[in-house]
Amino acid sequence: MTTLTSPHDLLAAVPFLIGYHPVNSLVVIALSDDAIGMAMRVDFPGEPAVLAAHLVHQKAEAAIIVAYLPEGSPCDDQTVAMQEAIKARGIDIKECIQVVGDRYRSTICPDISCCPLEGSQVPEISDSLIAAEQVALGKPLPFAGINQMRLSLSAEPRDLELIRATTQIADINYEDAGAILLQREGAYAVDRLVAQFMEKGICHDKELIALVLVRLLDLQVRDYAMGITTEQNEKALWAMWRWLLRIAPRGFVAPVATLFATMTYERGDGALAQRALERAFEDDGKYQMAKLLRRTFAAGWPAHSFTQMRNELHPKICAALFG
Repeated sequence: MTTLTSPHDLLAAVPFLIGYHPVNSLVVIALSDDAIGMAMRVDFPGEPAVLAAHLVHQKAEAAIIVAYLPEGSPCDDQTVAMQEAIKARGIDIKECIQVVGDRYRSTICPDISCCPLEGSQVPEISDSLIAAEQVALGKPLPFAGINQMRLSLSAEPRDLELIRATTQIADINYEDAGAILLQREGAYAVDRLVAQFMEKGICHDKELIALVLVRLLDLQVRDYAMGITTEQNEKALWAMWRWLLRIAPRGFVAPVATLFATMTYERGDGALAQRALERAFEDDGKYQMAKLLRRTFAAGWPAHSFTQMRNELHPKICAALFG
């Protein structure tokens, strides 16, 4: 992302960083070598100590605070508490902006000629260089709000043909010597689905989709699917898992949701990743990978750590599946 050189840039960047236009929110952005790291958002008033601890975990050298405050309520104390919690951990505050309605002001700029007490007009996101840059990179415009973001991952109407196709596929009997062949079948099916999606942007083969959904219930196949992401297929894979998440019948959602959540978190979109985990828990409240991801997301793990983990795990999974 272009270096943020003004409050206008910053206010345009925040919705792209968290995926939607926030309200009644406290947003903290980690900086290292002046590069933007992870953006963390909590409902206002938030927990300053918790957010400050996440900055430490991110190895942030500095931070930016953007507080989206409820109209008509004096909330300066909370942003001051956030600044103090961050400074107490040796992290510099580059900027602290309060947004109330359609007005914003910096709380650390002493010059009232550029930062008047009554605030300045919040700029239109569409007029910013940041928005043009992000759209050019293929990132969609932020959702209008968190509810719209949630709806973007909601289930589509039941596909009875797809449901019937899933019932025709045999479960894996792990006591049988042929179990590895069915796991291998699942990995090959994932590869075929990816190839079709990269070529056409969609797949109409219900039997192939059903085979992928059923075999993703196997942990080896799911972990194989997690490891096939490359720079060349990343955009297509992200779109494919999102599409599959919406059409997957009940009972087959959780594996797809965790695959999509992991990729989304790696892309820096923590809010959408959290919504994907919600879909996983709606489908299976005990799904272990979803529980693990919820803990790691909450701990503020750096996004690149998932890339590293995937790169280390994938050769082992391939060796187990294919010898």
